[in-house]
Parts: sequence; C-alpha cells; structure tokens
Amino acid sequence: MKHNSTAKEQSLYPTTSGTLQLKPKPKEQASAELDERILTALSAAGEKKAIDIVVLDLREIASFTDYFVITSGTNERQVQAISDGVLETLKKAGTAVARVEGYKTAEWILLDYGDFVMHVFNEKARRFYDLERLWRESKRVDLPTGPAGEVDSSLRSES
Repeated sequence: MKHNSTAKEQSLYPTTSGTLQLKPKPKEQASAELDERILTALSAAGEKKAIDIVVLDLREIASFTDYFVITSGTNERQVQAISDGVLETLKKAGTAVARVEGYKTAEWILLDYGDFVMHVFNEKARRFYDLERLWRESKRVDLPTGPAGEVDSSLRSES
C-alpha cells in the first residue's frame, strides 16, 4: 500500500503499520439523560401517586417511538387522574398529545406524544398485557428512587 494512501483505502486494506487507527464507540447507556418532557410526565404521574413507574428505551428495537413510560393506578379514577395530570402538565409546558386512547374504560390509557408513549394501566390490565415482558429486548431506564421505592421527589414539580 502507498505510504500516502487515503483513510478510505487504509480502512479497506488495513495494515499494522498504518497511521489510521479506529477506536470503538462506547455503547450508549439506557440510563442516559431523559428528555425534559418525559421527566415532566414522570413528575406529573408521581404527583397523582402513580405506582410502579417504568421507562423502557425502545430506540434500538422500534421505529415508531423512542420510549415507553409505563405506570399503574389502583382504580379507574386514579388511572384517569394520572393521565389527566400528565396531559395538563405537558400541555402547560407546550407539548400537546397526538392521541389519547382508552380514557373512558380507564383500564389502559395510552397517551401518544410521538417520541414517547405513556401507558397508564389499572393493576389487573397491566398484569394481563405485561408490556415489560412483551418488550423485554428493550433497555430499562434506571430512574432515581426515593426511600420507599417511588420515583424520586426531585422529579416532582414544585407548586
């Protein structure tokens, strides 16, 4: 190979004495900083006492959204209150929901924000549909938690 070869030629025909050295890229962490809108949604859900909040990173396995935010309420009223809180808080922050599904039955309310989808379940429906198992290839995002295991109060909005 010529001594003054291009980077392309060196990558196609590597030599041990070549000057081009490729460094492997570090893998992206699933717990990387979440979008501000997702943090706002987490905070709003936490304010309504949502339970078992999970964020799944789907960027590597799905093309229709980047994240699933999954949470539960203990009854129909709480499930609706959680989704209402998220809708209102994000609307005030300037983010409108693209679609809402399942609000009347309040078994499984889906809030579609494009690059993230929030799923608010009642406990029975969450166990039945088990999205965490269905999307098990996704990365689970580590969320800061408080002493009782709930999402850290630092994510909750101050009024």
